[in-house]
Amino acid sequence: MIDSDDLARNVVGPGTGGLEQVRAAFGPDVFDSDGALNRSRLAALVFADDDARARLEAIVHPLVRAQVRRIVETSEPTAVVVNAVPLLAEAGLAGEYDVVVVIQAPVETRLRRLQHSRGMSGDDALARVAAQASDDDRARVATWVVVNDGTIEELRQRIRDLWPAILARRLK
Repeated sequence: MIDSDDLARNVVGPGTGGLEQVRAAFGPDVFDSDGALNRSRLAALVFADDDARARLEAIVHPLVRAQVRRIVETSEPTAVVVNAVPLLAEAGLAGEYDVVVVIQAPVETRLRRLQHSRGMSGDDALARVAAQASDDDRARVATWVVVNDGTIEELRQRIRDLWPAILARRLK
């Protein structure tokens, strides 16, 4: 399993070329006094400014894609590689995958989850959701859409129910 969010954090981690690109693009304001990237400051900037978000994505997305390709290339030929890609529709990456499963939840549920799990304010959560592709845009790139409006166990069961169809699709 690949988590593209984790990869995105890693490619701008301490000592990486990605971090230096972020420093060059955004200057010292998004760094703490000890030189560490201040993710909350960077997030506040990029979710308030479309141009800033585009600059950050131009740095991070190619680095993440390169990491994903390396992982896939070193996987067993018969492996099913699952990649959680939060910005798949926004980045136009759907065509790179054999199958795309989109997990959708009502906007109110997403806002509540962002506030609860990440401690975001209502305004910050709303800015994040507003920056994302619409449900219709995501559905257009999906092989399947799974609705995540219940418990985590209900979501897991929906994925387990879908898994045989995913495997069958891979074998075609």
